[in-house]
Amino acid sequence: MNIPDTKHPRIVIIGGGFAGVNLVKTLANKKVQVVLIDKHNYHTFQPLLYQVSSSGLEPDSIAYPLRKIIKKHKNSFFRLAEVEQILPESNEIITSIGHLTYDYLVIATGTKTNYFGNKAIESYSMPMKSVPQALNIRSLILQNFEKAAIANSAKEREAYLNFVIVGAGPTGVELAGAIAELKNNILPRDYHDLNPNDMHIHLLEGADRVLPPMSEHASKKAETFLKRLGVKVSCNTIVKHYDGKTVTTNADLAMESETLIWAAGVTGAPIHGLKSEAIMERANRYNVNRFNQVEDYANIFAIGDIALMPTEAYPKGHPQVAQPAIQQGNLLGKNLLRLIDKKPLKPFVYKDKGSMATIGRNKAVVDLKHYKFGGFFAWFIWMFVHLMSLVGFRNRVIVLFNWTYNYINFDKAARLIIRPFKK
Repeated sequence: MNIPDTKHPRIVIIGGGFAGVNLVKTLANKKVQVVLIDKHNYHTFQPLLYQVSSSGLEPDSIAYPLRKIIKKHKNSFFRLAEVEQILPESNEIITSIGHLTYDYLVIATGTKTNYFGNKAIESYSMPMKSVPQALNIRSLILQNFEKAAIANSAKEREAYLNFVIVGAGPTGVELAGAIAELKNNILPRDYHDLNPNDMHIHLLEGADRVLPPMSEHASKKAETFLKRLGVKVSCNTIVKHYDGKTVTTNADLAMESETLIWAAGVTGAPIHGLKSEAIMERANRYNVNRFNQVEDYANIFAIGDIALMPTEAYPKGHPQVAQPAIQQGNLLGKNLLRLIDKKPLKPFVYKDKGSMATIGRNKAVVDLKHYKFGGFFAWFIWMFVHLMSLVGFRNRVIVLFNWTYNYINFDKAARLIIRPFKK
């Protein structure tokens, strides 16, 4: 892999998400050698993927080159590769471009889409966990509009204009609101030969309310906002089958749709090689202690969504969102330096800064420790937090410009089928 020899301990980090990037930053120019490995050469700001899917943002405004993050870190190296196996006995990893030894290994591979074993849904639905997948959804939505405009029958047109989103967590709710804004603001202007009333957005949720991880106050507000936008919300509804044309549910609800977007859950993305006892099978996450050490391995760590750290406050592990990943990355960097200096490690304590979701223009919900609110002020806070969390000044400027343009003109400027999607 052409990594230079070093007299300092080598820390290999697998994954350039929130956890991995914050760990790299913490170790910048310290007396260690850092090797960051990822199958993409960019960091993705996943909370805004839905805006790429719905033509609100171009992908380069939510992605940032990993090499640019470490360009001033003299002790850091990046390799574009996929890690295939861990060999803990020899402190070595096998990647798609070669082998590499490590002194300390950090797994920050995050999650992948969970289809709960339903192969039909896996084959025909649209996931949204990466930039290419978000672009696929964007292309499919716009292609469906074009096909609807030339459809020969009302039934065919209905299938192209029927959008089904499965999973009413933050991702599903935000995407449903964004597609509803396409219906309300873009379809009447761009497609004069289509009736916006023929377009339907269905949001299906297996639980008894939308936004199950958030408060009931947020759920009720969010559902009200969604219904005002014209989204049809169905709770206690589980999709049993999808063949690319017909969606079948447990509630005897069947609908014809060319588009089913799967946002119903995630599962960990572990790497082959560690003992089976190190992985919580149901969640596919590594069992870690309060210092993020993987069970039974003194020099292997896991952070972020892939790490399962049961605590009194979080018996099932921390929520799989950005903040735990960021905080674990920051602390582990400091703890690795303490470990090298033979100093005691500090246990991880999650500082919950709250949760939020946006449902569209002037509509959002925010859950803080002592306050819960929704509406315009919540929407403004959501925008500010996400804007400041983006990596890179350029990305913040571009996103702010796009949001301002969209707000003034009721427009989504990225309505481009650059790479047509084929099922």
